[in-house]
Amino acid sequence: MDHPISTLESPDDIALADKMNNGRKAILAELHKRIIGQHDVMELILQTLFVGGNSLIIGVPGLAKTLLIQTLAQVVDLKFNRIQFTPDLMPSDITGTDIIQEDAATGRRQMVFAPGPIFANIVLADEINRTPPKTQAALLEAMQEHRVTIQGRTYTLEEPFYVFATQNPIELEGTYPLPEAQLDRFMFHIVVEHPPEEEELEVVRSTTRVIDAQYERPVNGADLVAFQRLVRRVPVADSVLRYALNLVRTSRPKSPNAPEQVKKWVAFGCSVRAAQYLVLGAKARALTQGRYHVSFDDIKAVAHPVMRHRVLVNFRAESEGVTTDSIIDDLLARVPVPTSGM
Repeated sequence: MDHPISTLESPDDIALADKMNNGRKAILAELHKRIIGQHDVMELILQTLFVGGNSLIIGVPGLAKTLLIQTLAQVVDLKFNRIQFTPDLMPSDITGTDIIQEDAATGRRQMVFAPGPIFANIVLADEINRTPPKTQAALLEAMQEHRVTIQGRTYTLEEPFYVFATQNPIELEGTYPLPEAQLDRFMFHIVVEHPPEEEELEVVRSTTRVIDAQYERPVNGADLVAFQRLVRRVPVADSVLRYALNLVRTSRPKSPNAPEQVKKWVAFGCSVRAAQYLVLGAKARALTQGRYHVSFDDIKAVAHPVMRHRVLVNFRAESEGVTTDSIIDDLLARVPVPTSGM
């Protein structure tokens, strides 16, 4: 068997795991009242919620990326803010700033902090690569520390806190690629594809008539915080941990175990954060499938969304049409699954 001897043993943890799994099913049902198809995308977004991470969503216009996150916020009853990233957006437009305000009683003027749109539970950074790096960096502290510092004062963001960022892959003019340090802070790189023909037909049918969806709220913010803590309590066998780490280490061209394809086509491989998110994503996936332990298949299932924005290909790979996903496919085929510690 490919799991550790121990699993979740506390009755409270098992009850919470059942609540999480039932909540996942209920959230998916509510989302499908408005969103047609995109089941795999929804699963990854829910895993992001259950882990407490942030995710980057890539897709051409018209695939309901914004609508999906907006609907999700309604279903889980969290405060939602959308920030449209543009070339003239300033860091203070995201974080907020101090303004002069007059006290009506005393007539005195004083500096008062006016919070920016980052002060929400779910923040959608729409077309994040349309703003310069200085403004993109305004998100870094919030994504990593769940706080922002303005004028030397630190403000803590309300939990739970998530950033979902979107990018359009076909418009490159006037964009600013995200720095590697910021890309690494996203748990998943989620690719949204065009739906199959029948689903696309249903999208056209449903969106060209009156829509008045009423949503149940099966999960709230306090539940999500509890789920995040539960995910971290899921046990993982050393062999599964080692497998996740081996995938990450062999993605680095300077690693002695890196295959020739990696040495030939990869400029930079995955950071240690990739291994952390492989394990956390696998834990969340296991729980959402009703299991209280992590398998090798859980690691494999989240490998592409965790690694695709952390494996940076070189010019030779780009010129030969080698994609990051194909390199990850090769790593999954080459890195052996440990047989000890089972």
